[in-house]
Amino acid sequence: MTTYKPLSVTFDKGDGVWLYDTDGKKYLDCISGIAVCGLGHCHPRVTQTIQDQAARLVHTSNLYRISHQEALGAKLAEVSGMEACFFGNSGAEANECAIKIARLYGHNKGIEKPAIVVADHSFHGRTLATLSATGSRKVQAGFEPLVQGFVRAPYDNLEAIRTIAENNPSVVAVMVEPVQGEGGIHVPKDDYLKGLRKICDDNGWLLILDEIQTGNGRTGTYFHYQQHDIVPDVVTTAKGLGNGMPIGACLAQGEAANTLKPGNHGSTYGGNPLVCATALTVVNTLVNENLPQRAGELGQRIMDGFRTALAGNKAVKQIRGKGLMMGIELNRPCAELVGQAMEQGLLINVTSDKVVRLLPALVMSDEQADSMVASVSQLIKDWAAQQ
Repeated sequence: MTTYKPLSVTFDKGDGVWLYDTDGKKYLDCISGIAVCGLGHCHPRVTQTIQDQAARLVHTSNLYRISHQEALGAKLAEVSGMEACFFGNSGAEANECAIKIARLYGHNKGIEKPAIVVADHSFHGRTLATLSATGSRKVQAGFEPLVQGFVRAPYDNLEAIRTIAENNPSVVAVMVEPVQGEGGIHVPKDDYLKGLRKICDDNGWLLILDEIQTGNGRTGTYFHYQQHDIVPDVVTTAKGLGNGMPIGACLAQGEAANTLKPGNHGSTYGGNPLVCATALTVVNTLVNENLPQRAGELGQRIMDGFRTALAGNKAVKQIRGKGLMMGIELNRPCAELVGQAMEQGLLINVTSDKVVRLLPALVMSDEQADSMVASVSQLIKDWAAQQ
């Protein structure tokens, strides 16, 4: 089906931050498969784990205990402060699980039609429930009727959430991205997450954080909320968790951790031995090599580099980011930059029509980062001059 419009390149192999096409041309991968390959391409420990586990056991189903699933759940609980975990195959599935937890939590409290507050310009997935939660008409258009039960609020606006709390007794949860990714790399004010935590506590709501893009070390801590001295009730993750293997996880603590019971939710492939063994290797590598801290430090180096290189350029509206999750907003749509970059051996992404998004691997070296800054900056300067 024509659900994608792929660029005219096919990659044959990868090595760290590099990809090679079928003609042997080398590309600096600045988006890591959309924040997936945080350890880079073909990381030796990840490759070895996949090979060893595939030779031993790939799938049994959740009719039986799975030792790697239990070990991964325990490790994620350790690094997150959560108590329980459900494994699916994607970020959208992790968010579906979070939405179901919130609804069942509300029904258990006698609320007939429980509602979840979501943010404008958010992105939570493309299943019917998650696209309904998403704050983008472009994603939703043509798929009506949407799933009901979502209340929309401006992002990074605590007063709007307080107003909803005063006027909507059916609300049971707030669901937001700590940093908006697809929406254009929007970083909220420092008091936003802590303020949401207090509003949720005051009203008996669940705080659900979608860390599918921000998690697994990308913004400077294993999960972004750990920079704000709070613990959510539910946190979802995927992307960088499997370094390319399809896995998503919904983590919960407190009452949310005990809401779903046998028969309430499930997944045929979710949490199978192959993906869980791989993800456990990924998590251990991220933690043992202090890669979240490295992402924070390298991200600052890159942001400083862009601000210096693009200072005074009238085509650049704003440079935003946290750790290795960065966006350069330009003053007009710039989708053509993706193809121009590819011709120069650079893989970038444009989101929200005019934001150059960069999501490099956490294993990127200082030299590679400096090269990326120089190349992307020159690309933008040349584009601005042509305009």
